[in-house]
This record gives sequence, structure tokens and C-alpha cells, in this order.
Amino acid sequence: MVKYLYRYFIYALFAFATLMLACCKQQGSSLLTNVEQEQPKLPPKKVIALPAFCRQMQALGLVEIQTINPSIRVFLPYGTVDNFTGKELYETFQYAYFQPDVALMLSKADTLLRAIKPTYQLLVLDAARPLSVQQEMWNVVKNTANKIYVSNPSKTGLHNYGAAVDVTITDQDGNRLDMGCPFDCFDILAHPSKEQALLSSGKLTTAQIENRLLLRKVMTAAGFKILPTEWWHFNACSLKEAKLKYKLIE
Repeated sequence: MVKYLYRYFIYALFAFATLMLACCKQQGSSLLTNVEQEQPKLPPKKVIALPAFCRQMQALGLVEIQTINPSIRVFLPYGTVDNFTGKELYETFQYAYFQPDVALMLSKADTLLRAIKPTYQLLVLDAARPLSVQQEMWNVVKNTANKIYVSNPSKTGLHNYGAAVDVTITDQDGNRLDMGCPFDCFDILAHPSKEQALLSSGKLTTAQIENRLLLRKVMTAAGFKILPTEWWHFNACSLKEAKLKYKLIE
């Protein structure tokens, strides 16, 4: 009799333990649900789309210079109103695109510069330029003496193929070196071909010409060619070569 009572007692104890475990699970699940409901819902991550300008450049196979060499700085005045047209000509001014081989040339020039002056960096002022932007620039100068500084869009220019760069040098504080006149100065002061005469007349200083010579030294060593009317402009090849090698950026 005692044996049977003991067996019933064990069964009852097991049943009671099973019931208590089920209750605990149910209560824990309820608490977890409540905690989950109390957690604030995070907003979905924003997907930042590339500007249309960048998508256009990438579709043509061009590369953004800072993906090749992050030390090269970029500020495109044509992406602001602070340029000779007085208008914002680019959708964005954070990105400078070039043909891949031209980007490598520019990266080499920056490396050469920092080998001479470790705290100096190149600053890109203009890069690949759509023909539509070239037309807007031409409309401003076509009936003036300044038309010699802007390529006629009917003939196209090397910027329109991603094969030219407007560039200067910045010092360790990010300040541009004094080149004697600003970027897009439509004046004889900008002409490399006139520098010695300008030095003799006192319109340019020795220090200003030395800064220009430093820029030209690293750019030409990397394979670029100078333009006799603009100290800031360098071509990666001839226009004839560009038309054969690259697609026009419209």
C-alpha cells in the first residue's frame, strides 16, 4: 500500500512540475513580447543616390579622382556661382571625374609634388565637363575678347572628354599658393608664355612664378602639356587623340 501511495505521489509531483514549467514559459514569452513592443522602432536607413552628374560620368567609364588618390583635393568653382558666368553650372561640386589613364597621370603628379614638398597637395578646380556646360560658358564669352579662354563647343575641348584638368597647389593649411592671379583670370597675367615680361614689368613676382614653375614641373613630369594662356590648365593629350580614344561627354 505504501509503495502505491509513493508512486502516486511521484506522479502528482511530476504533473505539478510540468504545469509550473508551462506557466513560466507562457509568462516569459508574454514579457518578451511586451519588451519587444516597447523597443523604439528605428527609421529605415536612407539610401543616398549619386547625383545625375556622377552617374553620367560613371556610365561613360570615367573615374572620380579621390577614388584613385584621396590626398588630391577637389573644389569645382563651376559648381558654385563664384565663377566667370555667375551661375552654378554643375549639379554638385564635390566630385572630379577623369578618364582612368588621365586620373593615374594626375595621381602621379600629386605623388611627385609631395616628394618635393611633403605638405603640399594638388587641388582640382575643374575636370570632366559636359558639352552642355561648355555651351553655357561659350554663350557668355562668344562675342567678347575673352572667347580665347573658352573652347568653342562646336569644336569641343579636352575637358569635354575628361582629358584635361584645371589645377593648383595648396599648402599645409589648405591655402592655395599665390600664382599671381586667380583661376579663370581672363587677362595676360594668366599667360605662362608672358611670365618673363610680366616679371620684368613687376606685374608678377619671383615667388609667384616659382609657384607656377613647381606646378608645371610635376604636371609635365607626369605627362601633361601646358596651355600658353592659362597657368592652371593642363592637357593629357591632343584633341585629335582624345576624339579617337574617348567618348564625348554630352
